Formats: sequence, structure tokens, C-alpha cells
Amino acid sequence: MSDSLPAGVERRTFDGRERLATEGETVYGEPTDAGWRAWDAGRSKLGAMLELGVETGLAGGETVLYLGAASGTTVSHVADFAGPTYAVEFAPRPARDLVGVAEDRTNLFPLLKDARKPETYAHVVESNVDCIVQDVATRGQATVALRNEQFLAEDGYLLAAVKARSEDVLADPDDVFEAVTEELKEGYEILETARLDRFHDDHLGVVARPK
Repeated sequence: MSDSLPAGVERRTFDGRERLATEGETVYGEPTDAGWRAWDAGRSKLGAMLELGVETGLAGGETVLYLGAASGTTVSHVADFAGPTYAVEFAPRPARDLVGVAEDRTNLFPLLKDARKPETYAHVVESNVDCIVQDVATRGQATVALRNEQFLAEDGYLLAAVKARSEDVLADPDDVFEAVTEELKEGYEILETARLDRFHDDHLGVVARPK
């Protein structure tokens, strides 16, 4: 565990409380101060990982492939401090919001695609990205990460938020997390895991590198 934050992410005070923040256009009604916007860890798995001191390997300026971007809450913060950011979202309605978020961020590229089918966007996403951020609410989360490993640089990082209920709504989350991390080991070395329950029930944050 550490408290190292990427360049472009700071701890700033909003309403008397210290919170993570990035500098950019507001997206979801978050508090702002002098151009800085609060990063709500309760609405962001990656924000929760940073709040909990997980060593993400992010330094700032990375090329990022974001899987499961939804309406753009978290990926907007990522684009504030990263380099080129490719945002994959399958559902049309949130993808429309994502396109709106991208209008204010020239480095954010929304892709209405299925993260389970990387061949459908391989012609767009550059190879050797520095980081894959994954937050997909689907069964087979490890499979998604393994299929998208092709885009990741040898020294890149996978930052995944594993949602137990998406894999099996009835199974014990600990059993689900063990099964998913074991499958991930087919292509990744697991560096760190952390339960995100303080901010997100039945989620596991995973930091991994390609083998």
C-alpha cells in the first residue's frame, strides 16, 4: 500500500473534507474549486483504489484503454491526468453521455464496442498501451482482461475492478474473487489485490502485469 498519486491527481479540500481531485471540466455535478474537480470514490472503482492506497503504477500521462466506461464518470478523471484514453462502452445510452464528456477532452476517444470482442476495435486502439482499466459488469471478467491483454505493453498495468455479483449473484464473493484471480494468472502476474467494500460492496481491486 502507498499514498503515491499520479501527476495530475491531488488531494484537495472540498466542503471541509480532503478528497482526490483532477483538473478539468465538470461532468457529474461533482464539487469543484479553481478548476479542480472532486473525484468521488463512491462512484469510481479506480478512485476507490487510489483512496485506499493501492499501488496502481500510474504516474500520469499514460496511454490508457478503459473497458466499461459507462457514461464517463471515472474515465473523465482518467483523461484529466492521462494521455490518449480509449473508452470502450457497449450500451448505447451511457455511450451517448460518454460522447458528451469527450467533447471537452481532446484526448478521450469513446468507442461504442463490446469489451468482450477486442477484435472489433483493434484497428482503432494503438498497441502497447501503458494501462488497461477494467470495470465491466459482465460474467467472464477475467476472460475480458485476457482477451484485451494484446493491447498492453510488456511493462504495462491492468487495473481491474472485479464485481462478484456480475460473475455469480449467489456465490460467496471471496470464492468468486479467488476464481477470477486464478483465471487472470493465465496471462497476468497479480501484484496486489484489495477489497473495495469501504466504497463498493463486493468488489475487488486487482493490479496485475502481463506475464
